[in-house]
Amino acid sequence: MTAHQIPSTPPFLLDPDKQLFINGSWRQALSGELIETRNPATGLVLARLAKGTGADVDLAVKAARAAFEGPWSQFTPHQRHSLLIKVHDVIDRHFEELAMLDTLDMGAPLSRTLKAKDRVLQTIMFCATQSMNCLGQTIPNSLPGNFTTMTVKAPVGVVGGIIPWNGPLIGQWWVIGGALASGCTVVLKPAEDASLSVLRTAELLLDAGVPPGVVNVVTGLGAEAGAALAEHPDVDRIAFTGSTVTGRAVIRASAVNMKRLQLELGGKSPDIVFADADLDRAVPGAAMGVFNNSGQICYAGTRLFVQRQIQDEFVERLVAYGKTVKVGDPLDPSVQMGPLVSERQLHRVLGYIDQGSAEGATLAGGGKRLEGALSQGYYVEPTVFDHVNNDMTIAREEIFGPVISVIPFDTADEALRLANDTDYGLGGAVWTTNVKTMNQMMHGIKAGAVWVNCYGAIDLAVGFGGHKHSGYGWKGGTQHIDGFLYQKAICINYD
Repeated sequence: MTAHQIPSTPPFLLDPDKQLFINGSWRQALSGELIETRNPATGLVLARLAKGTGADVDLAVKAARAAFEGPWSQFTPHQRHSLLIKVHDVIDRHFEELAMLDTLDMGAPLSRTLKAKDRVLQTIMFCATQSMNCLGQTIPNSLPGNFTTMTVKAPVGVVGGIIPWNGPLIGQWWVIGGALASGCTVVLKPAEDASLSVLRTAELLLDAGVPPGVVNVVTGLGAEAGAALAEHPDVDRIAFTGSTVTGRAVIRASAVNMKRLQLELGGKSPDIVFADADLDRAVPGAAMGVFNNSGQICYAGTRLFVQRQIQDEFVERLVAYGKTVKVGDPLDPSVQMGPLVSERQLHRVLGYIDQGSAEGATLAGGGKRLEGALSQGYYVEPTVFDHVNNDMTIAREEIFGPVISVIPFDTADEALRLANDTDYGLGGAVWTTNVKTMNQMMHGIKAGAVWVNCYGAIDLAVGFGGHKHSGYGWKGGTQHIDGFLYQKAICINYD
């Protein structure tokens, strides 16, 4: 991508009337209040969003329920499949605009958001194929007489999707795609720090032929609109991606009507490098396993375990690599790392950096907020701590920033013990050329996803999920659509 290929500012940003999207139309929040969202690259106000509350969520849920019980319920699997193909084509045509909205809203480099196109479109097509495969079974029965027994799968109903700010462009499709494939309807509550691409997508879905009320969006604060959605007694399922603390609140709220849940929560993933690893691959792989998206990825490999005999060399190379990562204006096509999403997140990350030094870790590289021309944005240098032990705060708590903690180990057994000494279990990785070590690590790491000589690769056909405090439920694979369905047994007596 060159400078002349940068998409223009989306007209969507210039329309103040596009606030809540309910039942296929735009409306103001009942309170009439607005909240500001800022461009993290400049610190300037980007847009003013409707401050939705429980009353607005109730309207959206009612619209979703009416659509679910109404015309949407008449769509056959073939019709839903055909509709998803139309959706794919509309999103394809408007993807540059959506990528620009995400970049302006949450700070990811435009080069990165544009590259998400293949993944977003693949997700839509994957869901389209799954819409034709919501299969039950006809089962040979043991009942006396003339009976047929079978199972069928049916949509659970209204799904609430609480979308994180670190990747709304793709994150929303784990909910929208599953709903359109299964026959459910949706109320989305995007993060207040990054709502714009979700709002625009809802509008585009209407253009693609999705009936009014099938996809609704309520913006607002998590403690108000998000909590109201999680607690609403007419929401049948919640899909939530975010912190473990908020995930626990969602679990408690779900008890009101025993909602089904899919939760992708926090992580403190181990990335283990053995002395026999190919360091030319392991250094950039481990570095970008954290620096990618400014460290704002739940499965980032922030606990980097390095075998002691290569520790000094690896840290030296890691710090040198960090200095080559270009940090800056996310609209610059050559930039690899943009700002953190908000001033609040900036101070959170800087606070962890101060705490790491205070607890005795060695700040080997980075660790500062960028100054000069970028001083008004929320930028932090790629940061590497050395001589970290697994009990330090920076090794225990999710930082959600570009901060790597290097922890030495001697043996494979020790590496595995340290790797699993965490409340989280979202991801993990190992770098080695020894097949026996690969086998021990990939089976021994207690996490929903494990990578060998790579980091962060996601195959839609397989999917991923969390373990321990990192949540439960599955994204991708055949299990993904099953999460939007319930199974019923049918017994027919022909006599």
